[in-house]
This record gives sequence, structure tokens and C-alpha cells, in this order.
Amino acid sequence: MSRILFNHVYKQYGKDKLNVVKDFNLEIEDKEFVVFVGPSGCGKSTTLRMIAGLEDISKGEIYINNVLVNDLPPKDRDIAMVFQNYALYPNMSVYENIAFGLRLRKMPKHEIDIAVKRASRVLEIEPYLERKPKQLSGGQRQRVALGRAIVRNPEVFLMDEPLSNLDAKLRVQMRSELIRLHKQLEVTTIYVTHDQTEAMTMANRIVVMKDGIIQQVDTPEEVYNNPTNTFVASFIGSPPMNFIEGRLEEHGGKLEFHTNRFALEIPQGKAKALIAKRLVNKVVTLGIRPENISVDQIVFDAFPNAVMNGIHKFNELMGADRFLHLDVGAPNLLVVRTSPRNFYNDEMKISVAVDMHKALFFDRDSGERLIDL
Repeated sequence: MSRILFNHVYKQYGKDKLNVVKDFNLEIEDKEFVVFVGPSGCGKSTTLRMIAGLEDISKGEIYINNVLVNDLPPKDRDIAMVFQNYALYPNMSVYENIAFGLRLRKMPKHEIDIAVKRASRVLEIEPYLERKPKQLSGGQRQRVALGRAIVRNPEVFLMDEPLSNLDAKLRVQMRSELIRLHKQLEVTTIYVTHDQTEAMTMANRIVVMKDGIIQQVDTPEEVYNNPTNTFVASFIGSPPMNFIEGRLEEHGGKLEFHTNRFALEIPQGKAKALIAKRLVNKVVTLGIRPENISVDQIVFDAFPNAVMNGIHKFNELMGADRFLHLDVGAPNLLVVRTSPRNFYNDEMKISVAVDMHKALFFDRDSGERLIDL
């Protein structure tokens, strides 16, 4: 059982004891695939290195399988780490690179051979065992790095941005490979990335970090649909969530979100929750995903009192989608996801309807979500 527990973990640097990781508390269950995601400098790689024993823990405790590992050397933690730059030995063959760690452990030669060939079969690199790393493509080198980790049969895999050096097409392919590999091996895996697409497609749970602090821990679906604050809402999702500042006002027994250009009627369930929080006549931030704003008549019929009028500035054709960028009087252009068949000229007036069941409301100052979706 490969369970990992963080208990009030800190990482501090320098005389000023600058906190790079702050009060990190997390429990990772056996066989989970957990992704740490966040912008550069948020502390995700540092946290991974503390698990591996490559960074000292300033405060707090880390347990692997109920064993406190704070002072345990890396070789005794039964973990395998895959790095961004592959870290292969250029003078060794693929076979020798994969076998290297097992030879250090004095494993019998025939057992090494069985382990290397099994791993190379799983990763489909058998034809390349006699080649040197310089003779391989980026994707093949990444498979060799994974093979070196697999043969150790570790309790935990740690992966630090392993796909960031690959081109876009190969990243998509390797994401699928890693998902397949995790299902096959069933090893607890912690994966670090700044790419929210990798996080959304690969994780059982996502840990969103900012400035060394956990912002939200949840399933990809929950993080996307019910982000805990505006940072998570804007970081997860492409294009990011739209944000509009406005005031909550009651008119004719209905609660509405008002700006100087439009008013959006809020459904009864959400309205009750906002009223219970005493937010009437307060300025809040409305958050809405691009796919929950529509030019389709069916949405206008469902939400006739949640319509915005805007000016089309430009659009982006993304194959299966077209993203419209509209001026609706907000500081930023409103992004609307629509069919590629819908085409509009620049400066054309467009009306869009908002699915207010999907609307989120955030505190204007703190950015914290005010009510659940």
C-alpha cells in the first residue's frame, strides 16, 4: 500500500526563511494518479523533491506507507523519479540505461535481463535496446527514462514535467501512454506540470498551487466546474473563465446581476443562496465559462432574461470550435465558445445568452467563491 501523507510541510530558503512551500497538507491514496499543477515558481517541483529526499523539509512531516521519511535518504524511500531532461547516460545503450539502477543494487544478471526486457516490452522500445540515447527521438528517450523507473518496481512514481521537452503532437501521444501505463502498473504516481491540459486529462485528483499554497484539491471535473477561487477558475480551462464585475440587485421579486450595460436574472436556487449570504446590493464577480455563453436560440429561450449585447472584435477558429471575442462593456473582452459554422464580421453587433445555472459568483476582493455551483 503506497499512501503518502503531508502534515503541515514547509520549505524555507535563505536567512529570511522565505517560504517556498507553506503549510502543505495532503493525503494521497494508494494507486492514485495525482497531478500538482500551477504556474512557474509555485512550489510544485520543490514539493516533489521533498518527497524524493532531494530537498530537506524545513518544517512538518512526510510519511510514505506510514513511515516518517523526513530523515530517510533517497535510496531508502522506494521511489522512482522521472525528470524533465530524461537524465540518460549518453555513453550507455538503452539496455544499459534501464539496467543501471538494478546493477547498483547487485541484482543477479538474469533477473536484470528479465526486468529490462519486460519494461521495454511494456513501453514498446524493444527494437532500440542496443542504441545510444542520441540515436533516439524525444519520445523514445522519454520512454527509456520511464523504463528505468519501471524496472525498479517502486512504491511511488514521481514525475517532474516529463513531457515539457516534447512537441505538441508527441505530448498528446505520451499523455495517453502514461495513462495506460498507470492503469497497467497501478503504482501511486505524483506528476508535476504547469500545463493544465495535462492535469485535466491525466489526474484522478488535481492539486492546484499558487505561491507555495494549495488552492484546491479535487477531481478534474470538480476543479473545472466548481473552482474554489478566481485563480483556480482562470488557471484551469482554455480559454479561461470570463469574469465580470457587477452588483446584485432585487427587482420585482427577482435577483439580478447588474452592470451599466446589462442585467442577468439569477435562477431561484442560486438567488436564495446569495440572499442567505446577505450579498444583495453587494458588488461581486461573476464567472462564466465560454461554453456556457451561447448564440443559439435554445439558450435564449431558456434564459430570456440573461442576455448580453456586444460588439464582435475578432474570433479564433480552433477546428471544432470558434472563439468569439466580444466587447460587452467589461474591462476584458468576453470569450464565447461556439460552432465553427458561426461567422461574424468585426464590429458586428451580437446578442448572447448566459446559462445562469452554470454561473459562479466570487468575492470581488478575496476572489473566493461565494456559493457552490
